[in-house]
Parts: sequence; C-alpha cells; structure tokens
Amino acid sequence: MIKVKRDWWKNFFNHIYLITDARSVKNKSLTCREVDLIERSLNLKRSDRILDLFGGQGRHSIELARRGYRDLSVLDYSEYLINLGRRLSSKENLKINFYRADARTTGLKSNDYSVIIVMANSFGYFPREKDNLKVLQEIHRLLKKRGRLLLDIANPIYVKNNLGLISWHRIRNILILRSREIRNNLVKTREIVISQQDGLIRDECYCEYLYEQDKIRQLLRKIGFKNIKINNKLSLHNKKGDYGLLSSRMIITAKK
Repeated sequence: MIKVKRDWWKNFFNHIYLITDARSVKNKSLTCREVDLIERSLNLKRSDRILDLFGGQGRHSIELARRGYRDLSVLDYSEYLINLGRRLSSKENLKINFYRADARTTGLKSNDYSVIIVMANSFGYFPREKDNLKVLQEIHRLLKKRGRLLLDIANPIYVKNNLGLISWHRIRNILILRSREIRNNLVKTREIVISQQDGLIRDECYCEYLYEQDKIRQLLRKIGFKNIKINNKLSLHNKKGDYGLLSSRMIITAKK
C-alpha cells in the first residue's frame, strides 16, 4: 500500500521534479501547444489580467509574455520554482509577477483577475477533497464578474483504463520508476529516482484526485460558475508514451 503524506506537495517540486518531469515541464514545443490551447479556449486579449495558478516556474506565463500579454502573475507554493521563474523571466526582460502562497488562501485581492489558468494537471493535489474544493472557491473569489477559468486536468477514464500501475523512463543517466494505486478516484504514486552517479536521489509518494466530467461540472456549478464546457480525451504530446496523468487531458472552461 502506498502511503502519501497530507502535505507531500510542500517539498516535492524542486530541481529533481524538473528532471523527472522534463518531458513535459521543460518541453518548449509542448508549452507552446499548451499556450495555443489557452489562447483558443479563452479567446484571450492582450489586456487580460491573467493569474497562472500552481504555475511553477511560470513556463506558460513566460510564453504568454513573449506573445505580448502584458498583465501576468504566477502563484505557486514552491519557493524553488518561483525563484527559478523570476530568474528566467528577468533574463528575457519579461514583466511577470511571481507570488509564493497556498492556492487555498492566496491572500490576493478579490475580483481582480479576468482570467485564471490551472495547467498541466496541477488541480487535485490535496489528499482531502475538501481542500481541492477550497481551491475552486478561491479561484471564484479572485475572478472578476464574467472572468474566465481554464482547468487542465487528467482524463479519469484514460487513467483508469490505460495507465500502467508500473512505469519507468530514463532521462540521460537518471532512471525514474513509478508505481501507482487507484482507489476511489484517488491516484497514489510512489516515485523512485536513481542517478547513475549519485545513487538513490528520491523515494517519495504523491497523489492526485481524478474528477469525472459530471463531478467537476457539479462542483463548479455549486460554487457559482456557469457556461461550463468540457473537452476530454485531449493529448498534447507528440510522441506516444506513459506521461503519467498528463497522457490524456480534460480541458474545462467556465465563467464567473
């Protein structure tokens, strides 16, 4: 049985994460395709005030800034990723605000953003479902009237029917092994990372809630969102493979 700590996410997203998930989070062409999707799905305007929630090092916001979007903010709990994002954006002289905070209680001003994006399956990290609900409530608080939300989450049907309980891949001289359990729509994963040079560099567990279409629609409506649209079975990686919960996506858009 895989045991996941309630606060596993506090220290997980560091330099090792950028190695183990490099095929996605350091993939420039994938990031561009994801930003293309954001622009199409939300009909973005250059003047939109955009919050990139769970934005990590801000790869989507950096690409949006390159395309001329002027009012961008990134919020994430990882101090490592936030500091990295500040350095990366500064190198290109891109104006992006970076905030380190808990997504359940951001401390940001209410009714202040016209767009909030939650990309790359970053929603659902909390082991207790009520905490994930708090994230949606906070998003609703932060959005202006008629503000737009985009959620990029895992396709639960694909995960249950196609994702292997054991997977592995290699990044240069580093081997990443993952074992998974799925119970009651909660995916628990044990990740073991072995470096040819340094030996074992990670043995940690993490989790993710899977949301069926009807369930996420119900939650959004309950909070007050409307015009909810869902595009499922979307794959953005060019090559076939086990990309974990990013293998097949469900894109949800909604308005406050």
